[in-house]
Amino acid sequence: MKLLVHNMLTSNIMKGVTKGYPLNIVATKVETLEVDFNPAFVVKSVSKIDWPAFRHAANQVGKGEDLPEELESGFESNEDLVKKIHHAMLEVEVVEGDLECPETGRKFPITNGCPNMLLKEHEVKN
Repeated sequence: MKLLVHNMLTSNIMKGVTKGYPLNIVATKVETLEVDFNPAFVVKSVSKIDWPAFRHAANQVGKGEDLPEELESGFESNEDLVKKIHHAMLEVEVVEGDLECPETGRKFPITNGCPNMLLKEHEVKN
């Protein structure tokens, strides 16, 4: 699971959950996979994500040390920073572990890079 994908996941359809975001990452296996650098894609993606949640996720898997707490306007002209974001967003892969709902503690397993967000019938909001 790439950190870009993680930024879009929530457990808000569970009973008792109002927000369910961002999910905590408890990774047991993280890999780095090389992906061609596409600065335009990275810049466009940054405009669509929740930056604090993304940075927090990167920190949870040990890959956020080079990311600023806040992105300043004009960051796209800093190629070094865009490459660091690219790395965390697209090259870091959570292969095994769990996603954990911040409200209920419910764990969703990540196996072979795929998060399983399926709920049991009794967990779904009516």
